Amino acid sequence: MSQVIEVKVPDIGDYTDVPVIDICVKVGDVVKVDDALVTLESDKATMDVPSSAAGVVKEVRVQLGDRISEGTVVVVVEASAGAVATPPPVSAAAPVAAAATPAAAPPAPAAASGGGTVEVVVPDIGDYSDVPVIDVCVKVGDTVKVDDALVTLESDKATMDVPSSVAGVIREIRVKLGDKVSAGVVVVLVDSSTAGTLAAAPAAPAAVPAASAPAASAVASAAPAPVPAPAAAPVAAGLPLGSRTHASPSVRLLARELGVDLARVTPSGPKSRIVKEDVTAYVKGVLSAPPAAAAAGASLGGGLDLLPWPKVDFAKFGAVEVKPLARIKKISAQNLARNWVMIPAVTYHEDADITDLEAFRVAMNKENEKSGVKITMLAFLIKACTVALKKFPEFNSSLDGDNLVFKQYFNIGFAADTPNGLVVPVVKNADQKSVLQIAVDSGELARKARDGKLGPADMSGACFTISSVGGIGGTCFSPIVNAPEVAILGVSKSVMKPVWNGSQFEPRLILPMSLSADHRVIDGALATRFNVHVAQLLADMRRVLL
Repeated sequence: MSQVIEVKVPDIGDYTDVPVIDICVKVGDVVKVDDALVTLESDKATMDVPSSAAGVVKEVRVQLGDRISEGTVVVVVEASAGAVATPPPVSAAAPVAAAATPAAAPPAPAAASGGGTVEVVVPDIGDYSDVPVIDVCVKVGDTVKVDDALVTLESDKATMDVPSSVAGVIREIRVKLGDKVSAGVVVVLVDSSTAGTLAAAPAAPAAVPAASAPAASAVASAAPAPVPAPAAAPVAAGLPLGSRTHASPSVRLLARELGVDLARVTPSGPKSRIVKEDVTAYVKGVLSAPPAAAAAGASLGGGLDLLPWPKVDFAKFGAVEVKPLARIKKISAQNLARNWVMIPAVTYHEDADITDLEAFRVAMNKENEKSGVKITMLAFLIKACTVALKKFPEFNSSLDGDNLVFKQYFNIGFAADTPNGLVVPVVKNADQKSVLQIAVDSGELARKARDGKLGPADMSGACFTISSVGGIGGTCFSPIVNAPEVAILGVSKSVMKPVWNGSQFEPRLILPMSLSADHRVIDGALATRFNVHVAQLLADMRRVLL
């Protein structure tokens, strides 16, 4: 025989209006005794409200952001007979409330009148011991205030920050991630800056209940509910919206202050936990991301809004075949769309006379035929661009906010055509290599690209990119700048053209070049000079030696 049970918030001391930050179940879910139903959080602690009955969730009575107190009905569970647990009395099995004065709390160490080194210890956390450290919030040299979080502890039902009982500078950290600590364990040594900075020994800001304790009576003063991220903020790859997030109270407080929805943040900590660095990295990503101009209803300014992307049933007009977009193209699509929207690029065209260079290349390949090394025109292009980057350092830079970062190394990327799409391997330190060595390196990278064996290191660190379609055809094109670079050189198919030499036309092999440059860094005059210089180097490679 079944019965309907109203599961309520257990005794949480004298505290009320504690915000609900997560709902762990939905109607229809089957729960066991002690399964988490909702999560509450103050500015110092996070606790789960466990189920006191096993059965099926019939109704969820609270919503995200609701502020609830002891006795508030959380969910209604249809439980079978004998499936209701008897909550242990708070004074016996549940941890000590945050405001309660612990019977045997370790006294706060006293500082000398002129300031001194103070040992900050884990406060009273009830009868529980060996609680793992899941986050160390400070490092040696940090300045802390009273109540600043030092480390975060976590059991299977609650998370708590160990606050500093003194203001000063961290001199030593006595624990590390994964350590298991108990009340009285020294966490850090703090050099107190002035006399009188010691706070009264805090009661446990949040108790760390054992697995058998369904009630956690340790929620401190209420804190505001988490603020969702702005609507335009992109969802980071990682936790989907609405999924349960794992973060310490201090990290959650930081997220609230910055207006970050933790469900959008990709975790990097142990056991998929969100740490402070994840929150700050997410904020930086949002601030540097392009506006969602392609989204439905996005504004173009001047009262002009973009229409939603058209949805068409193509099968109405004839037979169709649907194939998934290749993974490389999916990744490239996001980068290309960002670069196209964010970079005000202008393309400049120039012709390079490579008649003599091509004759030299053919002769060298014939000479090196037995060695198997084949010099490509790409190798000469990489060498010429490297020399040009040294003459025009703006092209070897990247924008970082209001600063321009000039690189002292010369890594050249080149677009490689593969069956799955274009990839951009990088020839590292091209300025230190001969044309022959560049040909060997670029050939090896192109082979790895075709075989799908390029690693991340093979495609990172480029200063400048060359995109050549000369082996296929074309006369000119506008390549898209590959952020954070500021320029890219496109090369089309060389063609024999009549060129006036002052007295007559003569046939010359002409290589069309298309240079796209970020106009925020490179103006038209500088781009044209760069193009002309590269053309001069290709026309007479002896200039590379100068």
